[in-house]
Amino acid sequence: MAAVAEFGVIFDMDGVLIDSYAAHLQTWQDCCRRHGRECTEEQFLAGFGRTSREVIRDTWENPPDEAGIAAFDEEKEQMYRELIAVDFPHMPGAARLIGELSMAGIPMAIGSSGPPKNVAVAIEQLQARGVIRTVITGADVERGKPHPDVFLKAAAGMGLSPERCVVLEDAPVGIEAALSSGAKCLGIVSRGRTWDQLSRAHHRVMDNLEGVSLQLLRQIVNHGKVE
Repeated sequence: MAAVAEFGVIFDMDGVLIDSYAAHLQTWQDCCRRHGRECTEEQFLAGFGRTSREVIRDTWENPPDEAGIAAFDEEKEQMYRELIAVDFPHMPGAARLIGELSMAGIPMAIGSSGPPKNVAVAIEQLQARGVIRTVITGADVERGKPHPDVFLKAAAGMGLSPERCVVLEDAPVGIEAALSSGAKCLGIVSRGRTWDQLSRAHHRVMDNLEGVSLQLLRQIVNHGKVE
């Protein structure tokens, strides 16, 4: 029987593994303009961290039908992938942390609202294929964040209870999803976020993953709040 891992780490993608704020904002605005709609930065921020289809359904006046939502979503995400392919926005500290956790035998997963193709690009660019083996995306769940489904599936994929996992998140809806799943949560106050917005996380760090270590994540899993 295989030994149960000490704990597991679940990464959100946008704003955690990728500094994708600017690229997503640009492609949301460009795609909306193509379709005669407006997307202000304030509107973009309100939906950042949720699936595109939920943002369109819940916030647009006169949203298109399901086929129209799917078409818009695919067009926007293709624009995004083309943009980041030119200059991939690595999040500082991400590759180092993934390597440190891998060396320690800590299982890792991605729990993202993004589509599978976006996540695949990130894994390839971070050279994490074969290291991050559990990948749950917005396509794998009926209910996106703040519902806990994506993190429950990620924990199950690693063979762990959510209580033995720590989620790395930059969005308030993602933190609520992590807490609802029973996992611990580390808030990354990345671009477009404020310290206070992520106050519900067990611990917070500024800007990126440079200050995050195996030891810190172990403390969060075992003790919750870390001052």
